Amino acid sequence: MLAIYKREIQAFFTSPIGYLVIGLFLVLTGLFLWVFKGQYNIFEYGFADLDKFFLLAPWVFLFLVPAITMRSFSEEIKLGTLELLFIKPIPISHTVIGKFLGTLTLATIAIIPTFLYVYAVSQLGTTVGNLDMGIVFGSYAGLLFLICSYISVGLFTSTLTENQIVAFILGIVLCFFLFYGFEGIGGIIPNGEIALFLENLGMKAHFANISKGVLDTRDFIYFLSICLFFLYLTVVQLKNRNR
Repeated sequence: MLAIYKREIQAFFTSPIGYLVIGLFLVLTGLFLWVFKGQYNIFEYGFADLDKFFLLAPWVFLFLVPAITMRSFSEEIKLGTLELLFIKPIPISHTVIGKFLGTLTLATIAIIPTFLYVYAVSQLGTTVGNLDMGIVFGSYAGLLFLICSYISVGLFTSTLTENQIVAFILGIVLCFFLFYGFEGIGGIIPNGEIALFLENLGMKAHFANISKGVLDTRDFIYFLSICLFFLYLTVVQLKNRNR
Protein backbone atom coordinates (compact mmCIF):
# COMPACT_ATOMS: atom_id res chain seq x y z
CA MET A 1 0.00 0.00 0.00
CA LEU A 2 2.83 2.39 0.86
CA ALA A 3 4.51 1.67 -2.46
CA ILE A 4 1.28 2.46 -4.35
CA TYR A 5 0.87 5.65 -2.32
CA LYS A 6 4.42 6.79 -3.09
CA ARG A 7 3.95 5.97 -6.77
CA GLU A 8 0.78 8.09 -6.89
CA ILE A 9 2.45 11.06 -5.22
CA GLN A 10 5.43 10.76 -7.52
CA ALA A 11 3.14 10.58 -10.56
CA PHE A 12 1.35 13.75 -9.48
CA PHE A 13 4.48 15.82 -8.95
CA THR A 14 6.72 14.51 -11.72
CA SER A 15 4.07 15.63 -14.19
CA PRO A 16 2.05 18.85 -14.48
CA ILE A 17 -1.05 17.18 -12.96
CA GLY A 18 -0.36 17.96 -9.31
CA TYR A 19 0.73 21.55 -9.91
CA LEU A 20 -2.17 22.14 -12.30
CA VAL A 21 -4.76 20.90 -9.79
CA ILE A 22 -3.34 22.96 -6.93
CA GLY A 23 -2.99 26.03 -9.15
CA LEU A 24 -6.50 25.74 -10.58
CA PHE A 25 -8.09 25.40 -7.16
CA LEU A 26 -6.23 28.39 -5.71
CA VAL A 27 -6.75 30.57 -8.79
CA LEU A 28 -10.46 29.79 -9.09
CA THR A 29 -11.25 30.29 -5.41
CA GLY A 30 -9.04 33.38 -5.25
CA LEU A 31 -10.68 35.03 -8.24
CA PHE A 32 -14.25 34.30 -7.15
CA LEU A 33 -13.63 35.35 -3.53
CA TRP A 34 -11.49 38.44 -4.01
CA VAL A 35 -11.69 39.66 -7.63
CA PHE A 36 -14.86 38.74 -9.52
CA LYS A 37 -18.03 40.54 -8.50
CA GLY A 38 -20.88 38.25 -7.54
CA GLN A 39 -22.39 36.19 -4.78
CA TYR A 40 -19.05 34.69 -3.72
CA ASN A 41 -17.14 37.96 -3.43
CA ILE A 42 -16.16 38.54 0.22
CA PHE A 43 -16.02 42.34 -0.13
CA GLU A 44 -19.54 42.48 -1.55
CA TYR A 45 -20.75 39.98 1.04
CA GLY A 46 -19.95 42.49 3.78
CA PHE A 47 -19.26 39.99 6.57
CA ALA A 48 -15.81 38.94 7.77
CA ASP A 49 -16.25 35.18 7.59
CA LEU A 50 -15.42 32.34 5.21
CA ASP A 51 -18.94 31.15 4.45
CA LYS A 52 -18.55 32.02 0.78
CA PHE A 53 -15.33 30.01 0.48
CA PHE A 54 -16.98 26.92 1.94
CA LEU A 55 -19.94 27.38 -0.39
CA LEU A 56 -17.61 27.58 -3.39
CA ALA A 57 -14.96 24.95 -2.57
CA PRO A 58 -17.28 21.88 -2.78
CA TRP A 59 -18.29 22.87 -6.31
CA VAL A 60 -14.69 23.41 -7.42
CA PHE A 61 -13.61 20.05 -6.01
CA LEU A 62 -16.66 18.41 -7.59
CA PHE A 63 -14.90 18.97 -10.93
CA LEU A 64 -11.26 18.74 -9.84
CA VAL A 65 -11.44 15.42 -7.96
CA PRO A 66 -12.96 13.44 -10.87
CA ALA A 67 -10.31 15.06 -13.09
CA ILE A 68 -7.61 13.62 -10.82
CA THR A 69 -9.14 10.19 -10.31
CA MET A 70 -10.28 9.57 -13.90
CA ARG A 71 -6.87 8.11 -14.79
CA SER A 72 -6.49 5.99 -11.64
CA PHE A 73 -7.69 2.71 -13.16
CA SER A 74 -9.10 3.61 -16.58
CA GLU A 75 -5.61 4.37 -17.87
CA GLU A 76 -4.31 1.02 -16.62
CA ILE A 77 -7.30 -0.75 -18.18
CA LYS A 78 -6.61 0.92 -21.52
CA LEU A 79 -2.86 0.20 -21.45
CA GLY A 80 -3.41 -3.37 -20.30
CA THR A 81 -1.28 -2.89 -17.20
CA LEU A 82 -4.13 -3.58 -14.79
CA GLU A 83 -3.30 -7.28 -14.89
CA LEU A 84 0.10 -6.48 -13.40
CA LEU A 85 -1.62 -5.29 -10.23
CA PHE A 86 -3.26 -8.68 -9.82
CA ILE A 87 -0.06 -10.71 -10.10
CA LYS A 88 1.75 -8.60 -7.53
CA PRO A 89 1.70 -9.85 -3.91
CA ILE A 90 -0.40 -6.83 -2.92
CA PRO A 91 -4.11 -7.13 -2.09
CA ILE A 92 -6.33 -5.17 -4.46
CA SER A 93 -7.79 -3.34 -1.47
CA HIS A 94 -4.30 -2.03 -0.60
CA THR A 95 -3.90 -0.74 -4.15
CA VAL A 96 -7.22 1.09 -3.94
CA ILE A 97 -6.42 2.59 -0.53
CA GLY A 98 -2.96 3.65 -1.75
CA LYS A 99 -4.49 5.53 -4.69
CA PHE A 100 -7.18 6.98 -2.40
CA LEU A 101 -4.58 8.33 0.05
CA GLY A 102 -2.42 9.69 -2.76
CA THR A 103 -5.31 11.71 -4.19
CA LEU A 104 -6.36 12.86 -0.71
CA THR A 105 -2.81 14.10 -0.06
CA LEU A 106 -2.86 16.15 -3.25
CA ALA A 107 -6.23 17.68 -2.35
CA THR A 108 -5.02 18.47 1.17
CA ILE A 109 -1.92 20.22 -0.20
CA ALA A 110 -4.24 22.32 -2.38
CA ILE A 111 -6.27 23.35 0.68
CA ILE A 112 -3.36 24.31 2.97
CA PRO A 113 -2.57 27.66 1.23
CA THR A 114 -6.18 28.76 1.82
CA PHE A 115 -5.30 29.21 5.50
CA LEU A 116 -4.12 32.61 4.25
CA TYR A 117 -7.79 33.38 3.62
CA VAL A 118 -8.47 32.73 7.30
CA TYR A 119 -5.83 35.27 8.30
CA ALA A 120 -6.97 37.83 5.71
CA VAL A 121 -10.63 37.61 6.72
CA SER A 122 -9.78 37.79 10.43
CA GLN A 123 -7.98 41.08 9.72
CA LEU A 124 -10.90 42.51 7.72
CA GLY A 125 -13.42 42.39 10.57
CA THR A 126 -14.52 45.45 12.50
CA THR A 127 -12.77 43.82 15.45
CA VAL A 128 -9.50 42.32 14.21
CA GLY A 129 -9.28 38.60 14.93
CA ASN A 130 -13.00 38.32 15.70
CA LEU A 131 -13.44 35.13 13.66
CA ASP A 132 -15.12 32.00 15.02
CA MET A 133 -12.29 29.49 14.61
CA GLY A 134 -14.52 26.62 15.73
CA ILE A 135 -16.74 27.12 12.70
CA VAL A 136 -13.70 27.60 10.45
CA PHE A 137 -11.99 24.36 11.48
CA GLY A 138 -15.33 22.54 11.45
CA SER A 139 -15.82 23.70 7.87
CA TYR A 140 -12.33 22.53 6.89
CA ALA A 141 -13.05 19.14 8.49
CA GLY A 142 -16.34 18.93 6.58
CA LEU A 143 -14.55 19.83 3.34
CA LEU A 144 -12.02 17.03 3.88
CA PHE A 145 -14.81 14.53 4.52
CA LEU A 146 -16.53 15.71 1.35
CA ILE A 147 -13.32 15.36 -0.66
CA CYS A 148 -12.85 11.81 0.66
CA SER A 149 -16.32 10.97 -0.61
CA TYR A 150 -15.59 12.54 -4.00
CA ILE A 151 -12.36 10.55 -4.28
CA SER A 152 -14.02 7.23 -3.48
CA VAL A 153 -16.69 7.93 -6.10
CA GLY A 154 -14.06 8.98 -8.65
CA LEU A 155 -12.00 5.83 -8.09
CA PHE A 156 -15.09 3.70 -8.61
CA THR A 157 -16.09 5.39 -11.86
CA SER A 158 -12.52 5.01 -13.17
CA THR A 159 -12.94 1.21 -12.95
CA LEU A 160 -16.05 1.26 -15.15
CA THR A 161 -14.39 2.28 -18.40
CA GLU A 162 -11.05 2.56 -20.14
CA ASN A 163 -12.00 5.99 -21.47
CA GLN A 164 -10.76 8.69 -19.09
CA ILE A 165 -13.23 11.31 -20.37
CA VAL A 166 -16.15 8.98 -19.74
CA ALA A 167 -14.80 8.23 -16.26
CA PHE A 168 -14.49 11.98 -15.65
CA ILE A 169 -18.07 12.68 -16.73
CA LEU A 170 -19.44 9.73 -14.72
CA GLY A 171 -17.53 10.96 -11.67
CA ILE A 172 -18.95 14.47 -11.96
CA VAL A 173 -22.52 13.23 -12.48
CA LEU A 174 -22.42 10.83 -9.53
CA CYS A 175 -20.71 13.33 -7.22
CA PHE A 176 -23.21 16.01 -8.21
CA PHE A 177 -26.14 13.72 -7.53
CA LEU A 178 -24.80 12.69 -4.11
CA PHE A 179 -23.98 16.29 -3.18
CA TYR A 180 -27.00 18.19 -4.50
CA GLY A 181 -29.33 15.71 -6.20
CA PHE A 182 -31.29 14.64 -3.13
CA GLU A 183 -31.84 18.25 -2.10
CA GLY A 184 -33.00 19.08 -5.61
CA ILE A 185 -35.49 16.21 -5.59
CA GLY A 186 -36.70 17.18 -2.11
CA GLY A 187 -37.31 20.73 -3.32
CA ILE A 188 -40.01 19.63 -5.74
CA ILE A 189 -41.85 17.41 -3.23
CA PRO A 190 -44.64 19.22 -1.33
CA ASN A 191 -44.52 16.90 1.69
CA GLY A 192 -42.11 18.58 4.14
CA GLU A 193 -41.15 15.42 6.03
CA ILE A 194 -40.31 13.49 2.87
CA ALA A 195 -38.42 16.49 1.47
CA LEU A 196 -36.36 16.78 4.66
CA PHE A 197 -35.66 13.03 4.63
CA LEU A 198 -34.42 13.18 1.05
CA GLU A 199 -32.33 16.27 1.76
CA ASN A 200 -30.60 14.46 4.64
CA LEU A 201 -29.61 11.66 2.26
CA GLY A 202 -27.35 14.07 0.38
CA MET A 203 -23.79 15.09 1.22
CA LYS A 204 -24.62 18.79 1.13
CA ALA A 205 -26.81 18.62 4.26
CA HIS A 206 -24.19 16.71 6.26
CA PHE A 207 -21.42 19.03 5.05
CA ALA A 208 -23.52 22.02 6.16
CA ASN A 209 -23.98 20.47 9.61
CA ILE A 210 -20.25 19.97 10.13
CA SER A 211 -19.55 23.46 8.75
CA LYS A 212 -21.61 24.94 11.58
CA GLY A 213 -19.00 23.61 14.02
CA VAL A 214 -21.42 20.98 15.33
CA LEU A 215 -19.60 17.66 15.65
CA ASP A 216 -22.37 15.09 15.23
CA THR A 217 -21.30 11.45 14.95
CA ARG A 218 -24.12 10.85 12.46
CA ASP A 219 -22.42 13.16 9.96
CA PHE A 220 -19.07 11.41 10.40
CA ILE A 221 -20.70 7.99 10.06
CA TYR A 222 -22.50 9.18 6.92
CA PHE A 223 -19.31 10.28 5.14
CA LEU A 224 -17.40 7.22 6.37
CA SER A 225 -20.16 5.00 4.99
CA ILE A 226 -20.06 6.74 1.59
CA CYS A 227 -16.28 6.31 1.40
CA LEU A 228 -16.26 2.66 2.47
CA PHE A 229 -19.18 1.80 0.19
CA PHE A 230 -17.59 3.18 -2.97
CA LEU A 231 -14.13 1.87 -2.09
CA TYR A 232 -15.74 -1.54 -1.64
CA LEU A 233 -17.46 -1.21 -5.02
CA THR A 234 -14.10 -0.27 -6.53
CA VAL A 235 -12.46 -3.41 -5.18
CA VAL A 236 -15.38 -5.59 -6.34
CA GLN A 237 -15.31 -4.07 -9.83
CA LEU A 238 -11.56 -4.64 -10.12
CA LYS A 239 -11.95 -8.27 -9.02
CA ASN A 240 -14.69 -8.75 -11.59
CA ARG A 241 -12.37 -7.44 -14.29
CA ASN A 242 -9.76 -10.00 -13.23
CA ARG A 243 -12.10 -12.94 -13.88
